[in-house]
Parts: sequence; C-alpha cells; structure tokens
Amino acid sequence: MYVQELSSPRPAPLPRTPSPREDGTPGEPASVEAATIPDLLHPQAMSRVSVEPLRLAISLAFASGVSGGLVGDALDSATFAPSTWEPSAFVNDLFLQSFASLCFKIQIGGNEIPPSTAHLVKLLASPPSDPAVVHHRRAIVAELASSPPLRNSLEQLYVALCRFRSLLEGATGAGKWDANRRQLDILLLAKEIIDAMAGQFAFAHSGLSRLSGFGRRVQASEPYKALGDLLRYDERLATLNLKICIGADGHIRGFEIAEIREDEKNPFVTSSWRRWLSKIELFFRGYKFSDGEIMARLIDAVFEGLAGELVRFVQLFGDIEFYLGALGFRDMAKAAGFATCLPDLVTPEAARTLSGLFNPLLVAHGIKAVPCDVMTDRIASTVLITGPNSGGKTRLLQSLGLTQLLAQSGVFIPARAGALALTPGLVVSLIQETKADQAEGRLGMELVRIRELFERVPPGAMVILDELCSGTNPSEGEEIFELVIRMLTRLAPQAFITTHFLAFAARLERERKIHDLRFLQVELAADQKPTYQFTPGVATTSLAGYAAARLGVTGEQLMALIDRNIALTNAARARGRD
Repeated sequence: MYVQELSSPRPAPLPRTPSPREDGTPGEPASVEAATIPDLLHPQAMSRVSVEPLRLAISLAFASGVSGGLVGDALDSATFAPSTWEPSAFVNDLFLQSFASLCFKIQIGGNEIPPSTAHLVKLLASPPSDPAVVHHRRAIVAELASSPPLRNSLEQLYVALCRFRSLLEGATGAGKWDANRRQLDILLLAKEIIDAMAGQFAFAHSGLSRLSGFGRRVQASEPYKALGDLLRYDERLATLNLKICIGADGHIRGFEIAEIREDEKNPFVTSSWRRWLSKIELFFRGYKFSDGEIMARLIDAVFEGLAGELVRFVQLFGDIEFYLGALGFRDMAKAAGFATCLPDLVTPEAARTLSGLFNPLLVAHGIKAVPCDVMTDRIASTVLITGPNSGGKTRLLQSLGLTQLLAQSGVFIPARAGALALTPGLVVSLIQETKADQAEGRLGMELVRIRELFERVPPGAMVILDELCSGTNPSEGEEIFELVIRMLTRLAPQAFITTHFLAFAARLERERKIHDLRFLQVELAADQKPTYQFTPGVATTSLAGYAAARLGVTGEQLMALIDRNIALTNAARARGRD
C-alpha cells in the first residue's frame, strides 16, 4: 500500500515519478518522450526552467503559503531554443516592451489578465534559428484560430493555472486560513488542471496534443491515484442517511441517523474501531499529535509524489501566455478593422509581398493607422525609401521590423497577407539620441552608428535604418551613404533605409550600378499631401514648405507670434508703471 494507515507515526512518502532534466540544466532537448514535458514552444520537448531550484521553491510555497513572484522569477530566467538574433540590436528601437504589454493582451470572459511581460519580450526577442520550431508554433496558432472550442479550452486551462499560481504564491491571502484546507485546495486544483489537459486536448492535431499526452501520463501514475484517494477521503469520509422530523410550522423538530456508510475502498479510510485503537496505542506510546497533524503528513506525502509534475505547470504557464497573447493581438487588430495572417515563408530570392501592412503600436495607442502594401521583386535587396517628413517612412520601418520579428516567432503579422523570408538577424536603428556625455559630434555619432551596424550584421540579416548620414552636410553624407550601401550588398541583406538625400537617391536609381538596390517613395495625393502609401521610385520633394505650414513655421505664422509676444510684453510694462 502506497500510504500507511493512520496508526503510523509518520506516513511513508509515495513513490515519486522521476522527472527529466532534474540536474537543473535548462535549454537542451530532453531525451524523453514528448509527454514527459508539456512544452508548447518546441517540436522536441525541452525543460526550459531550472527544475530542482523551482521544485524547492514550490515545496516551500506549498508549505508556507507565502512565495510571491515564484512563477514570474522562474519565467524570467527561462531559456528557449537557440537564436541567432541579438536583442540589443532592435528591442529598444522597435519599442518591443510597449508592443508586448499593449498588443499581446489576454482577455478571457471580458476580463483582462496581465501576462508576464518580461517573459514575452524575451521570447519574442529570441526567434528560433531552426525553421522547424517556427512551423511548430504556426501550427498551434493556426489550430487555435480555427477552433473556438479548442481556444476556449486553452483559456480555461490558463485561468486554472492562474488560480493555482495565486493559491501557491499566497497572492490572495490564502495562508491566513487553515493550512490543511489551503493545501487540499491546491491539490484539488492541480488535479483539475491535469484532468483538463488529458481530456480537453485529446483531439488536437498540432503540438497542443502534447498536453493530452502529459495529462494521461500523470493520470496513470501512482502519485495521481493517491491524490484522487486523498481528495475523495477529504470530500466524503462517509455517507449518512438521515430521517428528519418537521413540525406543522415547517421547522425541524428532530432527526435521527438511519445509516452510515464509509468508503471502505479508499485506502485512507480505516474502520472506526481501528481508529480508536490506533489513538489509544499512540497515546500509550507517548505520541501526541492530532488528526489534523496526521492529515498534514498525508497531504505532504501526496504532494511530494506530484511535485515534479507541478514544476511543469510553471513553464506551461508562460507558453500559454504566448499563444493567448498572439490571439489577443489578432483580436485587437480585428476590432480596429485590420486583418492579420500567418505569412508564407519563402526564399530570399522570392518576391516580398505585404498587403494591408499596418503599424500595431499606432493601433494600440488608439491612433488611426493607414494600411499600405509593400512589394519588392526580391527579398534579398536594399530598399531606399524617400519622401516628405511625416509621410509615414519611420512608421513603415517600425512595421517592417515588427512584422519580421512576429513572423519568425511563429505568430500572426500585422498584414492581411504576406510572403517573407527567414533571416539570421535583425538590426534596427530608428532612434538617434544625443547624450550629454557623448565624446563625438553628430557626424561622429553617425559614424559610430555605422560601425556598430557592421559589427552586428551577419550575412542575410534584415537591416532597418532611419535617416542614414543625416548628421553631416549632403556632399560628405552622400559619400558615406554610398559606401555603406556598397558594403551592405556584400552581405546580401534584407535592408530598408530612409533618406532625404533626394538628388543622391535619384542618381543611384538612374545609374543602377549597385546590385539589388530598389527604391520606394511616399505617394502624394493631388493636393501634395502624403497618402501613407508607397510606390516604386524616388521622391522629388520633401515638402518642407508643407510641413512648415502644418507645424506653424511659415513667415506669416512666426511674425504673428512675434507681434503677440511684443504686445504682451508692452502690456506687462504698462501695468508695472501703473
């Protein structure tokens, strides 16, 4: 029998199901069948959290009821499949932190549940280098999007995991009530989660089926059977048949017990005479502990047998947030009138097509976004983008960077349809900050920027640069600009670069001396206002006069401000003399 009778001074621990990777080393594929680890992010299941430290933390939290931040800390240190992307080369310029918190929202039943943003940012910033991982995630996202019942099951599983986390970490003040009751509630919830995994995902065709495999494996284990016996013992020690006497006024006059039936098949239940004999025997042996203490020992024994499986809940928690966040992004876009898609993944020699591309950060901030189409005959090319200020060039660059990142993470992109090629890296430079302690001037900082670019860019990488060489005079800037473009072509990048050197860009378009150089310009309406669309070619004007008028910097507008300030000053002096 896997639990000793109540007469034992200390219950024997249940046999523990060995869990893989318990040396605590995360990040390498586990050499066990997929059902052992419910990893939803990788086709070959991986243990991505430090198992033994986390197991200890969960055991302490189960015993004490206070361990705030346990799940968050574990997710923050989780690892993923190898990635060749360097997060520092793009995270800040793409505002990835804001994107994750604003666009990957999880809403279930009208309630918004804040995800672990740090974990999401880290996950999105580390797209897998193995295409098989990308396709694995795409299959899960596609199945969730096409099957509302399956999505609902995943959402309910996530809600249960959130409740489990709250009970375990003491986030609801659970430690204030009876310790045994709290621990039994945690074990009951754990059983519900395991049962949901085993039953709700049995017919999934994607990697979600791994949940069912994990749940069924746990259900077949001895610790799970002991858990069921313990919970049934807690819920129904015995069944009583009562006879109740009710008076004419409707009040109970009395009752009597007609029958008592104990659950004799439950290994935790012993007969009443055996329980009394056990107490008498223990008393004469000098043992002084209550039934509550015995129950606590039984609970500990059951928990110890399941602790290795409960560790897996933490990793699963972060995985589900990733997929529900991706679905939340799709819902946000749909509510704003935009379509998303899983793009076709093609070779770098194929054409790039993005239809209905929009900037998700604009949508998240409630700003009207104008979708556009971006087409190039070849993905592995350098595209120069010209056009007026406030014409949408920088927002386009940001949209392109986020699109590539999401595509390689295996989730929806902000476009109605698209064809992209996987890339070994992403380098984005949209923000050019002037620092008080910088040793160089604007030209020097631009040269440092260019040097850092070539230090970071691997062959075939995606490069996104805003206003290259804008920190110097046109003649010198154009020379450096052309040098950069020529050097980039040797790396066969996917590059998008904006510039206001219009004459220079027009000359490059005419000469066609640089291999794989393409040109896009901001489209202008009949009234010379930007439409936020992009067409082939080089812009002929930056519309500086239009921008000046829009922002109030014409001669007439400035003169009006000067006259106003003079009038205000004269009026103040007159009041002073009075």
